[in-house]
Amino acid sequence: MQKPTVRLWPPVRELAVEPGVVPTWDGITPAGEVVARFLGLVRTTGDGDAARAVMAPAVPAHQVVAEAPATVVRTPEEYAAHVQDMLREHGRFTFVVTELLADGDRVYVRWRQRGAGPEPATEIGSAVYRVADGRIAEYWIQLDRLGLLAQLDPGALLRP
Repeated sequence: MQKPTVRLWPPVRELAVEPGVVPTWDGITPAGEVVARFLGLVRTTGDGDAARAVMAPAVPAHQVVAEAPATVVRTPEEYAAHVQDMLREHGRFTFVVTELLADGDRVYVRWRQRGAGPEPATEIGSAVYRVADGRIAEYWIQLDRLGLLAQLDPGALLRP
């Protein structure tokens, strides 16, 4: 039995994702192409039409957190609205992929997102996207919520 090949892209390990631009890299896989369209056209812009093109009609988002794991199922329209809410609340943000691995129908993306609002904060997150039939069908997401809270409300970590 042959072991699956896992590829790491890009070699530089940092890829800035410009809103409305589909990023690419050497050796991109078919699943990677779907995720690239998602990152450039949906995750950074909230474009509902693009969301319908790259997401399944209902996408389970598994929230991987220690204290209360949950699964939120969103339609492409709901996901686009979620991104639009982030943009309204925190302003245009920079989104940099810091690690990307692809294997078959799975694509792992770790990122650094920095807001541009009055209190810019940096979020570190990662997700594993499962692609089926040319669309994102499901994903598992982890966010450094404690780190984000420490930036937005430093005193919160000291309160009992």
